[in-house]
Amino acid sequence: MDSDSDPSADRVGGDESGEREVPLTTENEPPLASAGDDATVLLLMDDDRDRDLLAEALGDRYRVRTESDPAALDAAFDCCLLDAGAFEAVGDELDARRERADPTFLPFVLLVSEESRGRPTERTWGRVDDVIELPVGRRALLTRVSNLIERRLTSLRLRRTVADLRLKERAMDEASVGITLAPAEGDDNPLVYINEGFETLTGYGEERLGEDCRFLQGPDTSDETRAEIRAGLDEERSIDVDILNYRANGQKFWNRLQIEPLRNEAGETTHFVGFQTDITERKIRERRLEVMARVLNHNLRNKMNLITGYTDLLRDDPDEESRRRSIDVITETATDLTGIAEAVQTVDETVSASALDAPIDLRDELVEIRNRIHSRYPDAEVTLSFPDDDPIEVAVVGLAVAVAEAVENAVKHNDAQSPSVEVRVERRPEGWVTVEVDDDGPGIPDHETQVLEAGETSLTHADRLGIWLMYWVVAKAGGEFDVDTDEGGTTIRLEVPARP
Repeated sequence: MDSDSDPSADRVGGDESGEREVPLTTENEPPLASAGDDATVLLLMDDDRDRDLLAEALGDRYRVRTESDPAALDAAFDCCLLDAGAFEAVGDELDARRERADPTFLPFVLLVSEESRGRPTERTWGRVDDVIELPVGRRALLTRVSNLIERRLTSLRLRRTVADLRLKERAMDEASVGITLAPAEGDDNPLVYINEGFETLTGYGEERLGEDCRFLQGPDTSDETRAEIRAGLDEERSIDVDILNYRANGQKFWNRLQIEPLRNEAGETTHFVGFQTDITERKIRERRLEVMARVLNHNLRNKMNLITGYTDLLRDDPDEESRRRSIDVITETATDLTGIAEAVQTVDETVSASALDAPIDLRDELVEIRNRIHSRYPDAEVTLSFPDDDPIEVAVVGLAVAVAEAVENAVKHNDAQSPSVEVRVERRPEGWVTVEVDDDGPGIPDHETQVLEAGETSLTHADRLGIWLMYWVVAKAGGEFDVDTDEGGTTIRLEVPARP
């Protein structure tokens, strides 16, 4: 732009006569839109007649640095204006400086005076973002430089936004809980995002994207809980439930599932974000407290009442036979109380134990159990059956204690002269170990096993803590516990992942 085409604009740059026109603010012109008032413009040029005028014209809006040394390209700036001499001097360093700024846009402008020889070549245009011929109108200069700086600032904002998004995604990926995202689409809500925590928790990765999260549910997942989740999604409200889910290897775990609807500016639900937390330990601890409370409120109270009653009989100086009977009952009841205390301690130590440092050889553990049972009950017969391969390594906390409990109970509660127990170990399916304890005893009463799923009440409860011990060991490992009892005896099955 020159004076003929824009009479109202001041000119920046020398004319043929060498006169300089100082830029002046022109009245009656609309103000230029500001583009990063704190941006820095680098004028890389010799101390010629144009540099001061350019600095003055741009200095009203930007910070201006004037340099003649090409090394100035290493400094921070938002736009660089070079004259022909500086352009030749910096050479390939200009391309290197642009690469260092990538992916952020960093503009370079070539200033061409009337004394410059020739027109900018195609190679020149490939290295700069604009070519401004001097002299140039002040307004035109500011507009063209402002446009480039605005592109620069937009690039910076975009980069920061991308960085923020990446930071947020990284935070989600590295969160200790599972996080999922699914669009609100009818009855199916296919996953569009899962974080690393979800993959660690469930064993499922990106191959499950595009599927509804119902793949975590299984045979023992509560139908009531399923319906509660579905109702919450249909009503587009928050959901907070404890649900029994299954990992990719079939392992059970209790999942604290929280789902929140995400709404757009119009208030419409567009997505659901889900948070999954493994609360298996908490669920087992809650059930243990429930059972231990029953033991204290029921078993201990009843037995203490029994001791108190027979102690009162002794105070009345009964006959010899009654006295002997009272002493026998008190002694037996005190022994039962000691047994309960020991059982409570065993349960607590076993179920609360930390993860194993290294897997155990189950074959060696079962041989030790058989020998120990034989020393206590010489008339009992305990046989072992193993897979052909060796060893049988498992890392299940408390598994040996649970199997020992099953074998000893089978012998102790069998009135036969020679109780018989068979312990079978199998690998099914791959990565899992199944231990079956089969006896020929009278069987376990139904109420002892029904409470495992239904829970205990004052009227319905298990008399043996051992059944709970076995159940909790298997539940902690995410396995399957089953009791099959009839007139011919009982089979207790403990199926667990070899390495939970």
